Amino acid sequence: MTSSPDDLDLAALAGGHLTPVLGRYFERSWSHGLGHRLFDTGGKAYLDFANGIAVTALGHAHPAVTAAIHAQVDRLIGPTGAIGFAEPVARLTDRLAAALPDPIDSIFLLNSGSEAIDGAMKLVRRVTGRPSIIAFQGAFHGRTYGATSITSSSPNYRHGYEPLIPSIYIAPFPQVWREFDGDEARASEVSLARLRAMLSSAVPAASVAAIFIEPVQGEGGYLPAPVAFLQGLRAICDEHGILLVADEVQSGYGRTGRMWAFEHAGIVPDVVCIAKAIANGLPLSAIAARRELHERWGKGAHGSTYGGNPVACAAALAVLDTIEEQGLVANAAARGADLRAGLARLAAEDERIGDVRGPGLMIGVEFVSDAATRTPDGALVDRLVARSADLGLLVLSCGPQHQVVRWIPPLDVSAAEVSEALEIFGEALRTV
Repeated sequence: MTSSPDDLDLAALAGGHLTPVLGRYFERSWSHGLGHRLFDTGGKAYLDFANGIAVTALGHAHPAVTAAIHAQVDRLIGPTGAIGFAEPVARLTDRLAAALPDPIDSIFLLNSGSEAIDGAMKLVRRVTGRPSIIAFQGAFHGRTYGATSITSSSPNYRHGYEPLIPSIYIAPFPQVWREFDGDEARASEVSLARLRAMLSSAVPAASVAAIFIEPVQGEGGYLPAPVAFLQGLRAICDEHGILLVADEVQSGYGRTGRMWAFEHAGIVPDVVCIAKAIANGLPLSAIAARRELHERWGKGAHGSTYGGNPVACAAALAVLDTIEEQGLVANAAARGADLRAGLARLAAEDERIGDVRGPGLMIGVEFVSDAATRTPDGALVDRLVARSADLGLLVLSCGPQHQVVRWIPPLDVSAAEVSEALEIFGEALRTV
């Protein structure tokens, strides 16, 4: 495998012309990835539990995905959606529909999670004839204009861009640990009551096209929506003819120990937005809904030049094959239980850890500067993330004050790698 020259400083090389707008967790220079390791240009290996923010869910240079990409590159690279059909595109939509619950059976392919959210916003408004959309405090849905309009996980994502898309309403999200001391039933009851109050005052239910929800909030702090809350949302939507949109961009594809995070609640959304892990690193996303909604949306109502690129779709087929053949949804559940148990042991020995939460391999560890007041400690998390990287482990932060360390290992992570990561993180805790 070709790698960058030893100790090449790519940050310096890019410094003159690469935009300073892009935020980065690290300023390291990366050479290549292999398996679950990312290598810098100095040759140092890092256990990659960041995965491009849940994108390379099968790790780097996965042989099945790489082989599928190479085979398709030799056959057809360019998009053909506007002039007909390509085999990997047709096969992928069939396979993806089969991986979703009935009656979801139709797929619109795009390039990114933000595009999928924007497209879903257009879909729900057009098919319902209603203008309003409800999202939740702390949600992150993307950076495009529509997605930004329903994002509230950080003021920086919205600052300077207003006026954003109108008729957007932000409802309180059930903060189970911070506001309700871990009582999911009470958190659900109160949060649903707040939503019903919104529908009877701030925005009439009859004008709401859709409610958008991350079943597990990502950037907002790796906060799982309680089962009763998701079930209550489904009931409210059914009562008022509102469409329920599940943003599974980060939580989907086996990440939570189920293929889709909404499955933990036993519900079926009307629309599912999919991206990140879908093609293990190539740009691809999808809007999934029942056929009738797509037909009401209408031919030519939305489009994409590059959406459903044949190479990305070939990679996505290999991803689905690997998940199914290797039982990776079950592996995510099992290894996630190992990881959460190990993190709970660390929490029992360190009062700076306020909460360990999340299903499967989507685990958040929240840090506090005062256990009694639960004051968020983002500065500590920044040091922990940096120290873990120095020790050879890549993890990321999230939460409104960057107070949560998020754990998103590859779906095929091994028990030995989980143990290795816990050992490194434990050492980082002892030295910051």
